[in-house]
Amino acid sequence: MAITQHEHIDAENRFGGSGTIHIEKILSPAELDGKCAMYARVTIPPHASMGVHRHEGNTETYHILSGRARYNDNGKEIEIGPGTTTFCGDGEVHAIE
Repeated sequence: MAITQHEHIDAENRFGGSGTIHIEKILSPAELDGKCAMYARVTIPPHASMGVHRHEGNTETYHILSGRARYNDNGKEIEIGPGTTTFCGDGEVHAIE
């Protein structure tokens, strides 16, 4: 088993959202082997967000570890918190704040 250096990204106004979110890529592209675009821990500080965006040719799942957020699931806003898992299918849109 190899130990991976985690890539850290500070993404400002991601997908038209507000503030800066922090992305820690847990697995490298080589480890993902083309089967997944990204496996990461994403931290969204208070008052920051990831704007509405569509997934084309891929899907995305969030699992909330801590804190509370407002999640936009194809235009429907819901409150989510620790233990919540979301899924955005191919062709669908979502956002999180």
